[in-house]
Amino acid sequence: MTAALRLASRPGPAVDGSQPSKYRTVGIALAFVGLMGATASVIGNFVAAGGIDAENSYAETLAWTFGLSIFSFGVIKIAIAIILMGIIVRLWHRVDAIKESMALLHGHSEEAPRVVSGDVDTDWGAATVSEKSPELLPIHKMARLMWRPMLAMGAMALTAGLISSFVWAGETPGSESAREALAFTQGIEFLGEALLLSGIAFLLGTIMAGLREGGGEVQSSLGIPVTTLKMPATAKAFVALMMMGLMVGIAQFIGYLIMIGKSDDPASFQAWGNFMGPFRELALGLILAGIVLALVTIGNVLAFQFSRIKSIVRTGY
Repeated sequence: MTAALRLASRPGPAVDGSQPSKYRTVGIALAFVGLMGATASVIGNFVAAGGIDAENSYAETLAWTFGLSIFSFGVIKIAIAIILMGIIVRLWHRVDAIKESMALLHGHSEEAPRVVSGDVDTDWGAATVSEKSPELLPIHKMARLMWRPMLAMGAMALTAGLISSFVWAGETPGSESAREALAFTQGIEFLGEALLLSGIAFLLGTIMAGLREGGGEVQSSLGIPVTTLKMPATAKAFVALMMMGLMVGIAQFIGYLIMIGKSDDPASFQAWGNFMGPFRELALGLILAGIVLALVTIGNVLAFQFSRIKSIVRTGY
């Protein structure tokens, strides 16, 4: 349990950063498992679409293949999350290596000018200059706290949806119980997808936190002014889109629960379902758009830090 809670945390000084990453191995293996599950669901759909099964069996096949395919997508998302955990660990190895290497350069602390705190403009956006490393922003602290429960809840929701899809497949097509199972399966599966994507988004936020904290740590260890990028517009938009997507994901699940209450009226049930389909896709689209902006932000911060290191090597501060 303790080892699980230390996932994606800063490795100890005795950990050899040159060794192959266990996160990469597990992530690739899980991605393969998810791909196999998705392939199985596609084969099942081809068999059903080819008319090999009887009509009732056709409906049963579409039920369990829906659950399996969405579950498989979730497994691949968990694989992505595990790879990101490995990146976080590598990030801290990078911080330690840069600190060790920069410390070998002489004269930095002696030549560094008096620190004048304030705001400055850089080629990568507005930044602040301070004597000490800046504190993490609230969103960084939230990201470090929330990625684990988001991934755990997402995995549980997808597992419940997969089980529900087999229940759905066992019901008589067109019956009230089949409609209830359909609504619950689709609602819980897409809730799970939204939670997993939110977990990935929080992991990206954790990477941003590590970049901010590690960058400040390297500079302060050399006794030079600590220059840190301010939170850019892309990061703010990332947070807004991710939170909106998560809320829509929860709302679509509630909508599908409402659909269950309409299962005794096929016309009303179908009308509600026509609305819920695009709504659930909107949830995932919003979070994915936020993830794109998070990646843009990370790339911008890495470019800034590379420039900062070059400046320190050339000028000493």
